[in-house]
Order: sequence, then C-alpha cells, then structure tokens
Amino acid sequence: MANIRSFRDLEVYEAAMNGAMEIFEITKEFPKAETYSMVDQMRRSSRSVCANIAEAWRRRRSVDCFRSKLGDAESEAAETRVWIEFAYRCEYMTADVVQDLDRQYDQIVGQLVHMIANAKDWKIRE
Repeated sequence: MANIRSFRDLEVYEAAMNGAMEIFEITKEFPKAETYSMVDQMRRSSRSVCANIAEAWRRRRSVDCFRSKLGDAESEAAETRVWIEFAYRCEYMTADVVQDLDRQYDQIVGQLVHMIANAKDWKIRE
C-alpha cells in the first residue's frame, strides 16, 4: 500500500479495467440484435466496477463511504458475471472465454471484499 498514490495504482482497478476492455472487445462480435440490451448492460456494469473503485478511492476520509462505494463495485462485478453467463447460454461466448472472465471477476470480487474488510487500513489519515 505504501506506493499507491492513485486509484490507477490499485491492482483491483487494473484488473477491473482489463476485464472491462476484454468485454468491450468480445461484445463487438455479438449479434446486432443484442446491441441495446445485452451488450450495453455488459459494458455498463463492467465499466461501473472501475468507476466505483475510483469513487471509493476519493471517499477514503470516511470508512463507511469507502466501504459503500467498494460495495457498489462488488455489486457491479456480480452483475457483470450474470451477463457473462447469459452470453454463454445464448452461445455468444465460448466456454473457455467464459471461464477466463469468470476467474478474472472472481479475483476482482475477492480483492474488493478484502478491501472492504480492511477499510480502516485505507483511510486517509487527517
């Protein structure tokens, strides 16, 4: 934690950004009929994980606010996993791609849960 100066330095942020970008690339190949439903939802929820981590970083003056925003990021990651499952069941993604994304988002959720449990360690010292 010593060298972390920005949310961009957080491993969980980098993992979430990578996951969102991977979803962006994969969903380019989805059927056009899904553009305004599944594609939009998958992209929105995966991007929201990153945005909520950034917001949480700026709310470290309050442990409760920090936890709340990280909880929002965790919820968005869980939603993203549901959309990934839908994409698989609709046969828009292969089992290998789904397994990789699910592993990535499982790690992201784990990191967020750890940060929430240790929120006091992240508080800005005033």
